[in-house]
Amino acid sequence: MKQRTIAEPYKIKMVEPIKMTTREYRAEKVREAGYNTFLLHSEDVYIDLLTDSGTSAMSDRQWAGMMLGDEAYAGARNFYNMERAMQEIYGFKYLVPTHQGRAAEHITSQLRTKPGQYVPMNMYFTTTREHMERAGGIFYDCIIDEAHDPQSEHPFKGNVDLNKLQRLVDEKGAESIAYLSIAPCVNMAGGQPFSMENLRQVAEWAKRYGLAIIFDATRAVENCYFIQQREEGYANKPIREILREMMSYGEGCTMSSKKDNLVNIGGFLATNNEEFFIKAKEMVVVFEGLHTYGGLSGRDMEAVARGMYEMVEDAYIASRVRQVEYLGQRLREGGVPIVLPVGGHAVFLDAKRFLPHLPQEHFPAQALAAELYVDSGVRSMERGIVSAGRDPVTGEHRRPKLELVRLTIPRRVYTNLHMDVVAESCQALYEERDRIKGLKMVYEPSSLRFFQARFEPLP
Repeated sequence: MKQRTIAEPYKIKMVEPIKMTTREYRAEKVREAGYNTFLLHSEDVYIDLLTDSGTSAMSDRQWAGMMLGDEAYAGARNFYNMERAMQEIYGFKYLVPTHQGRAAEHITSQLRTKPGQYVPMNMYFTTTREHMERAGGIFYDCIIDEAHDPQSEHPFKGNVDLNKLQRLVDEKGAESIAYLSIAPCVNMAGGQPFSMENLRQVAEWAKRYGLAIIFDATRAVENCYFIQQREEGYANKPIREILREMMSYGEGCTMSSKKDNLVNIGGFLATNNEEFFIKAKEMVVVFEGLHTYGGLSGRDMEAVARGMYEMVEDAYIASRVRQVEYLGQRLREGGVPIVLPVGGHAVFLDAKRFLPHLPQEHFPAQALAAELYVDSGVRSMERGIVSAGRDPVTGEHRRPKLELVRLTIPRRVYTNLHMDVVAESCQALYEERDRIKGLKMVYEPSSLRFFQARFEPLP
């Protein structure tokens, strides 16, 4: 029996108009932006797939909760609502709110990393690695090799390779490791999940050497959905229960609430380690605000608290991931090369296979993202050599094996008709891919260059 269509578990009660533009207009705007989609004005974008960070549509319950914001400087009731929600949903004891995830990364890196220590990660993420290196740490990639192969259909490409971890301990010693930074649904690998079985093995290994696991829990709920769908023994378990088990294997997490928590601003640091919590509370006062608001208003904390409960509703997360899968299927049907399997928050175009005539030093993913905007007004972002940055020792470009364009789906924002527009534009570009030229970088910031770098077309 053919599976019936499952519609979104919500209805639309407010709309925001978006501007239609001409190809000529968009060509001029991307030139003014230095062929960097981060530098485009949002009003000039038709379908914005730059990021899923802070771009979610909040629910009526979240908006209603914002009217109950307690804007007291200290001890606002919304902080305690957020703390209680975190304890119920994530299961950690202590909460330190921050204005967004990278502030929690900064505090964690500064307090947990000594200069020269290694921080194993299941692939790097840009801001996490930046904060770790600013604290004197050394990134160590411990993800399985399949994660670097865009055509591998391994169901859990976010898994940690325990042999790589053991090799690091054997060569450098356990005392050389600050902690393990483990990300559910690894962004730079294409939104790829790890399995619960792999996580249990990593937790056992870490316990043997007295090492802490700190999750980058930004997209943990999407990872829980893949565990529910793909891993034996989890098919009948609710997402909320799977998330609690996942978090139980770590000492804490950093969180950008702008993703899973369904809000436009916010984040937090959570932990079971009281000593670390006390130090983090002291540090957040210096950089963010008092430990009961951490750079957030009371109304924002209330929206985060309510978003935590909404994000673990099974019908919601199934609908969210299925929309990403829908776009991926449309692209596959059109022959467009993408990262497989399709991840939880985005579809990633494989720019190396899309534009095989462009060498990596001509920034093929950056060029493809710019062309996609000119063709249809769809804004995406580069995840390749530009995002990887330069080696701090040699000054040379880091050359990741993956050269990708990320089509990131905001939560509860677009319909599948919007996804059809995106797919058709990508298909049209793929059919005329030979005409797409590379770029040269004409301005390069010293860190996180992908946000502000500028480019010009090569002749």
